[in-house]
Amino acid sequence: MLSYWEKQSLLNYDTIVIGSGIVGLSTAVSLKEKLPHHRILVLERAALPTGASTKNAGFACIGSLTEILDDLHSMREEDVVALVELRLRGLKKLRERLGDKAIGYCENGSYELISGAEESCLDKLSSANKLLHSVLKGDAFTLHSEKIEQFGFSTTAVKHLVQNNFEGELHTGKMMRTLIDLALQKGIEIKTGCQVERVEEEPNTVKVIVKHTVLNEELIFAADKVVLCTNAFTKQLFPETDLCPGRGQVLITEPVANLPFKGIFHFDKGYYYFREIDGRVLFGGGRNKDFRGEESTAFEFNDAVRNDLLQKLKEIILPGKEFAVSDWWTGIMAFGDTKHPIVERKTPRIFMGVRMGGMGVAIGTEAGEKLALLVAEV
Repeated sequence: MLSYWEKQSLLNYDTIVIGSGIVGLSTAVSLKEKLPHHRILVLERAALPTGASTKNAGFACIGSLTEILDDLHSMREEDVVALVELRLRGLKKLRERLGDKAIGYCENGSYELISGAEESCLDKLSSANKLLHSVLKGDAFTLHSEKIEQFGFSTTAVKHLVQNNFEGELHTGKMMRTLIDLALQKGIEIKTGCQVERVEEEPNTVKVIVKHTVLNEELIFAADKVVLCTNAFTKQLFPETDLCPGRGQVLITEPVANLPFKGIFHFDKGYYYFREIDGRVLFGGGRNKDFRGEESTAFEFNDAVRNDLLQKLKEIILPGKEFAVSDWWTGIMAFGDTKHPIVERKTPRIFMGVRMGGMGVAIGTEAGEKLALLVAEV
């Protein structure tokens, strides 16, 4: 029931990007900068980006000490350094592109809480600094355990505090709002409420099939090239993709009276993270409490993880303080056997930028730049 006019002028593009999160929009913007006359469409299945781009904690991070040391157990040293360099480069490009003020970027300090069971990691602090010095040009980590009491943390649970010297924070909502505005200013089309049913590659084009919910028929977009930036949801279109979803549970409190700390914080190899924002505590993570249960793309709550977060908030982060939870939400990330993302040409006309490993804020802009280069070269 589509009209002649719709078929003639509203369905054909040079490139279609599927997914309007950080990677999708960054890809579209980078491609438009390289090919200004390129007609680019971004398709989003929901009214808002639905994954982790608008649901993360707003950490501009490159990796905590225990996380880096844990990576070294399963990755070569050069691969760990390359990953840190990728995160650093991605954050630099994000800040240059959008501007610190527009995304609420600031550096109020970044710290990792070290438990008694983790004290041995401090013996490797100097070697970790040496390993990363070629990329950071300074010490990644310094010990500041004297701040534990100042920040009000449990001195029973927290034995040391390591400062991460190359990390900051931003406002996730402002970042995404600014990125959307930039894409629109550059003439990139964004269509929401477009659930992609399938992608069909032909010799001279790629068809992207979307269900038209009003007409109850298939809407077929066509493009010379298609880029998948669907992260954890990629297997719905390409089941063989090497990734596994990882759900993250997040809470934010009501304003806490006399909150004694600012900045961003990690503990337990980065599986837990919290920060101060607007006098509140935003706290998330804990999927390591139930890895199997959190390998899900369902936006649901895991009671075991939620209870764990509440307990740690009460006993470690805000001991002796009154607080009330204002909101809970979940975000869906994507992981694999390696922490390096998948950024590649999948077929002659289909490209893919997925598996951000929970580091989309840090690496999404750089992943988008690399995707744009791949597309522009073909």
